[in-house]
Amino acid sequence: MQINLTGHHVDITEPLKGYVENKFERLERHFDHVIKVHVILSVEKLRQKAEARIHMNGADVFADAVHEDMYAAIDGLIDKLDRQVLKYKEKRQSHRGTPTKTVVEGETVSGEPDEEALH
Repeated sequence: MQINLTGHHVDITEPLKGYVENKFERLERHFDHVIKVHVILSVEKLRQKAEARIHMNGADVFADAVHEDMYAAIDGLIDKLDRQVLKYKEKRQSHRGTPTKTVVEGETVSGEPDEEALH
């Protein structure tokens, strides 16, 4: 996963960068198809804002969070993104469908003999 971190009116320090990277590892544990993440941290007067856009296989997810503390804004952002990524993952898995059994010359696909074919 590639993380692109940008700051508007805020300096991105090493501890802040490490904190963001550590938090985004949580998303990768839930869903490993995350390709690229673009994070923007900005300060407007007393508001600390964190925004992120995640590029995944088949979808893009966007979220933002505002708080008085930058670390709290990042935590809120991660919580929102985590919910969205899990929702996308569940939706993707539910669209796969359930496997169906087909009878081929008295045997099911699993290779076990069909009960009706034995009688």
